Amino acid sequence: MEYTTLGRTGLNVSILGLGCGGPSRIGQNTGNTEEQSIAIAKYALKSGINFIDTAEVYRTENIVGKAIKGFKRETLVISTKKSTWGTLKPKDVLKSLDRSLKNLDTDYVDIYHLHGVILQDYDYLFSEIVPILLELRDQGKIRYIGITERFNPDPNHSMLERALQDDIWDVMMVGFNILNQSARQSILAKTIEKNIGVLIMFAVRLALSRPKRLKECIDELIEKKQLNPNEIDRSDPLGFLTHEGGAVNLVDAAYRFCRSEPGTHVILSGTGNLDHIKANIESILRPSLPENDLTKLKSIFRNVDSISGQ
Repeated sequence: MEYTTLGRTGLNVSILGLGCGGPSRIGQNTGNTEEQSIAIAKYALKSGINFIDTAEVYRTENIVGKAIKGFKRETLVISTKKSTWGTLKPKDVLKSLDRSLKNLDTDYVDIYHLHGVILQDYDYLFSEIVPILLELRDQGKIRYIGITERFNPDPNHSMLERALQDDIWDVMMVGFNILNQSARQSILAKTIEKNIGVLIMFAVRLALSRPKRLKECIDELIEKKQLNPNEIDRSDPLGFLTHEGGAVNLVDAAYRFCRSEPGTHVILSGTGNLDHIKANIESILRPSLPENDLTKLKSIFRNVDSISGQ
């Protein structure tokens, strides 16, 4: 595994992180037993992944807590999140964090995020909830404060653009992938400037793992005039990426594309399939995609900011 520094946190993190949410939730949504999900998390850790991301709403914190037993806590970076939908009160945060710590069987969380924040809720959360996060940080229950966007309804990052006006956020979770690269200018340019740690979600999701969904997305983008049909083969939109010296397959291309983007630190990989996590580790450790392929991807999708790839 390769490692990098997570922005101004100074944390040493693996460039591939284990995501315990998404459609799979480490297999808990796809038929895995708890023991099978724990085994996948343990395999990731034994392979050198030291970054694990979960959340109260995922209901996988207890699995993470069981998986990390036997590993030195100080070598791991654990990220979890407080849901922000509904009317969130400071007392709710206190109860949730204590519950998360119990589930994770740890005394502290390395990164505690406000989860899935939307623009209309941001100012309230900043004024009413951030102060309690600062108190919890001072108490040593959390080390760094993060915020994650709700990428499906906010694919052009309006909330994160607002959040970047404040200097409280140590870490941001950003939606970014081959199809929607809009964060490059609107978000990543500024996180680089502010030295904010960046976690990438939605690197693959449905559109880059299922050909039918990819073609649906391409048709949608053409209809919205965010993609020029003359610049793409609609029958095999991203087929040009798989060639000798290029990507092994589209999923491989997706991880390598995100990994090579300046300003990204941890690329999250969520799966309940052991073979998938093995393949994703292999992908993240391969070289960047050929420069010609990267240039073509950036050109084709240069105007896209309306889809998440889900």
